[in-house]
This record gives sequence, C-alpha cells and structure tokens, in this order.
Amino acid sequence: MKETRRAKALISEYFIFVIFIALVVVLTCLKPSFIQPSNLVNILKQASINGILAFGMMFVIIAGGFDMSVGSTVAFTGILAAMLGQGQYPIIVPLVVAMLGGLAVGIINGVGVSVGNLPPFIMTLGTMTAVRGLALLISDGKPIIGISEPYKAVAASSIFGIPMLAVFLVIIILICSFVLSKTVYGRRVYACGGNLLAAQVSGINTTRIRISTFAIAGLLAGLCGFLMTSRVTIGQPTAAESYEMDAITACVVGGVSMSGGVGKPWGVVVGCLLITVIANGLDIMGVSSHWQKIVKGLIIVLAVLIDVKGKSKKR
Repeated sequence: MKETRRAKALISEYFIFVIFIALVVVLTCLKPSFIQPSNLVNILKQASINGILAFGMMFVIIAGGFDMSVGSTVAFTGILAAMLGQGQYPIIVPLVVAMLGGLAVGIINGVGVSVGNLPPFIMTLGTMTAVRGLALLISDGKPIIGISEPYKAVAASSIFGIPMLAVFLVIIILICSFVLSKTVYGRRVYACGGNLLAAQVSGINTTRIRISTFAIAGLLAGLCGFLMTSRVTIGQPTAAESYEMDAITACVVGGVSMSGGVGKPWGVVVGCLLITVIANGLDIMGVSSHWQKIVKGLIIVLAVLIDVKGKSKKR
C-alpha cells in the first residue's frame, strides 16, 4: 500500500517533466529544425524572460495572491529603461530605475490587497490598466528607439555559449529556491497561502509578507522590462501583452496551486519551458498565433482542474 502511494506521488510530482520530454521528442520528429542550435537558443532566451516573470508570480500565488499587472509593468519599466539607456548614463542606471519602477508598482499592489483588503484580481487589474496607460503616456504612445550598443549587448551576449538572459534566469532560480526552501521568510510565504488565519494566529505578520511577495513580483517584472528592451532593442509601450497569463500558466502547469500554499521552483522552470516549447513548436509548424492563445487557455483550465481534483481527493 505504501509503495503504491509512493509510486503515485512520484508520478504526480514528475508528470510535468515527463510531458515536457515527450513534447520535445514529438516536435523533433515532426520538425527536425526544432533542435537546430539557433532555435534552441531562441527558446532559451524567450523562456528566460518568461521564467523570471513567472518566479515573481510564484511568490504571489504561493502566498495566496494573484497579479494581473506584471505584463504592463514589464512594458512600463521597459520604456523607463529605453529612455535612460541611450548612452547618457552607465548601463546600471536603466537597470536600477527599471527594477525600482517595478518595485513601486508591486508595493502599491501589495498595500491595496493587504492593507486595503481589495481582492487581488480587482486591485491588480486596476494597476494593470493604469500602468499600461502610464507607459503610453510617458512614451507618447510611440516606441523609444536609440538604445546604446552596450545595452543591446546585454541580451545579445553569451558566456561559454550560454545566452546572458539564461544566466540571469539561473541566478534568479538559485536565489528564489534558496529563499523559499531554506529561510524562515520562505516558510512564512507558504504559511500565508496555506492558511492565512492560522498564520496570523501563529504570530506571522501576514500583511508584511503579502506586501513583500507583490514587491518581489514587481521587482522581477522590472528586471524583465530591462532585459526585454535589450533583446528587442526598443522600448515598446504596447509590449508584454498577455505576459501575465504566460507567467500564471507556467506557475499552474508547474504545480503551483492557485489556492496558495503549494509550489516548487523546479516545477515553475519546467512549466515555463513547456509553455515556451509549445509556442515555439506551433510557430515553426506555421500555426496561427490565435490558435496558440486558445491552446494556452486550455492548458490553464486543464492545469487548474487537475489541481482542484487533486485537492478534493486529499480531502
């Protein structure tokens, strides 16, 4: 009986990884060009930006929240970075300003949810709209061009053949994994999402913890804004539309429970790679981007359904 339970637990935990490997094999058989080095590098670059954003979302969801504003925050901070990254300042300046801009949006979200007691969906939907409008306002609705060569080189460069964007992702993975698994703060994040009232009774400052998770999401969205502008070489106020859905999908597919309290960093990594590979595979097969959105929507529904069914069985 115990062996059966262990087997089921292992299958459940590594199911998404098996699906990912199977998908790669199928796409390779259907389109041999899928495994060309140039395409794999492209996948890695896109997955890196999505992955960093998803890790910020992971903190919010594990703590029992939800953030619809990260896509708009990426666009807004990307515009800030583009305006300051035209050679007039050292490259560190647009990076810091972009991350601080994202941090500010995250703190506003956290205060609205934790202090103002607004539902996370409503609060972040409002900031999503406002921040997108702010990006359009400061750019006059036009792309910001003319970023410096050193700034462009951030996304274009590599270390030992590994894209710099992937290096950023690995650093974020290591930091977030350590924080969630090895620190008191990480345990408190899980506690807030598992049972908010019980966490409050046990003496955890749940208001501060929840604000901090939104702040982390905003901070990482700011980093994504900086990196995305470097990759596409312009600041685009309409960029990153639906990025929040990609981040949520990566989390849910990777095993982060939408009801909070459950989720592992490695699952988010695999979830992000899976979503990116699906999009890339559909692209190289000539499938319309409209169909890609339908597929992503179905994946979210299926992943949440599996999560709900799994919880009901445990009860």
